[in-house]
Parts: sequence; C-alpha cells; structure tokens
Amino acid sequence: MTVPHPTGSTTYVDRVTLAVTDLDAVLAFYREVVGLAVLDRTSDRAVLGTDDRSLLVLEADPDADERPPRAAGLFHTAFLFPSRAALGDALHRIQASGDQLTGASDHRVSEALYLRDPEGNGVELYRDRPREEWPETDGRVEMDTLPLDTDALLADRAGAADASAPSETAVGHVHLEVTDLDDSEAFYVDGVGFDVRQRWADEALFVAADGYHHHVGLNTWNRRSDPVSGRGLVEISVVVPDEDAVDAARDRLAGIGARVDEDSDDSFLVSDPDGIRIRIRAD
Repeated sequence: MTVPHPTGSTTYVDRVTLAVTDLDAVLAFYREVVGLAVLDRTSDRAVLGTDDRSLLVLEADPDADERPPRAAGLFHTAFLFPSRAALGDALHRIQASGDQLTGASDHRVSEALYLRDPEGNGVELYRDRPREEWPETDGRVEMDTLPLDTDALLADRAGAADASAPSETAVGHVHLEVTDLDDSEAFYVDGVGFDVRQRWADEALFVAADGYHHHVGLNTWNRRSDPVSGRGLVEISVVVPDEDAVDAARDRLAGIGARVDEDSDDSFLVSDPDGIRIRIRAD
C-alpha cells in the first residue's frame, strides 16, 4: 500500500545523492544544521534521513573536481518540515551554528530559508502553508518571492530539546539549473509525467504531481551551458506509485528519446538532457 508522502502526492522526489570531497564536514552540516539523523555510515558513504525515511546520500570522492561555473546541476535540495514551529527550530540551529542564510522568502505557498552546505551545494529548508491557502488560477499555482520575517519565525519555534528534524521531514522538492528550459520541460513533463504548475517567463518552470506546488524546479537564471559535471549532484530518486507507473514512465521517456542506463521491473535510471541522473522507482 502506498504511504502518503508529506507533499500529499503518490509521485514525488524522495532522495538526493551528492558527491562530496570532505564527507565528515558535509555530514556534520546535514546532521547538526538541517537536523538529519545518520542512518548508515561507511568510510566513503553516508545515508541521512529521519526515523521514517532516508533523504540524502553522501558519496565521498576526494578527487572530485569542483563543479565548473557553466555546468548544469543542483540549484538546491529542499527539505520540507512539517510545521512553522519546526522551521523556526531549524532557523535556531542555523544561527547557533554560525552558518549564514543566503535568503529567506515567503513564496505564498510556503516559507523558506536558504543556505549552502560546506561544499557550496544549495539547501532550502521550508514549510508549506495549508493547501487551501495557496493562490491558484486555472490550475496553475501563483508563487512569488516576498521577504520573510525571520524574527517572527524564530519567535514561533517549538524549542525542541535536541537538534533533530521531526520524523515527518522529507525532501519536498529539488531545484535544478538547466541549459535549456524547453528540453527540460519535454523530459520532466512529457517523459517523467509531472504537470506544469507555474512558468516564470522563459527562465523558470515548476512541475509537480497531484496538485503540489512543485516537486522539481528548473531554471536558466545563471545561464548554464554545459552538461552536469564535477562534485555535487549525482542522482535524484523519484518515486511513482507502482510497477505499472514505472512501465508508463519508461515508455514515455523512450518516446522522447531519453537514454535508459539501468533497468529492472520496479526501477530504472535515466539521464535528463543535461546528463542529470534520475532514478524512477516504484513505491
């Protein structure tokens, strides 16, 4: 039986894999600042998450080059917290750690904090507003980027005794920097099967399943022109309801000419137009 995801969807991003050069430093950030638990650890790999789910895999690659400035890849991994109080606790952890926010925004559908991990990977920590409060017109959501009152957010924190993120915390979405928005739309909408939820001119696209505001964000703001390379994003895992949904996604992606790299009955690995690896797997 499909277990409901915190985004309310049966198709969603459940886990992100990153290549890092300093495993200890990056692991400490996601444990102490984001609040994730270490679920498994070897000398060259760590799995982090909560009691309910694994959310992040860190793979040590000490020789990995920095991501080139023109390469496509990760804009941020967005961790969804179950309440405003839990997000306030996360802000308290950020301040206590000495890490600096790179942004704090009210998106009308959510409230979000932005920062970077020790190797420069973008991180968003956010909470959703109730879905009935989301502004929508003709089936499209109307997100915006407005200032967030961080003092008020901090005042509403739960004051949790430890630094752990709540067990309901999940990867809510992933936001990618791509080289061509039309090619990416064909892959993630026509191929993977997400719906367009909002379009910002010809520079950003937000796609999702089951009426969520977005499971994948795509942008060309920094004018990336080369395929993904260097350290950082390795793989994104997308869960679909069952093996029939895996088969349907495989057929759609084959129909648009996407390359399937690994294949089994209940999952497959495919590369998007920028070489970003997407694993489609059955719940």
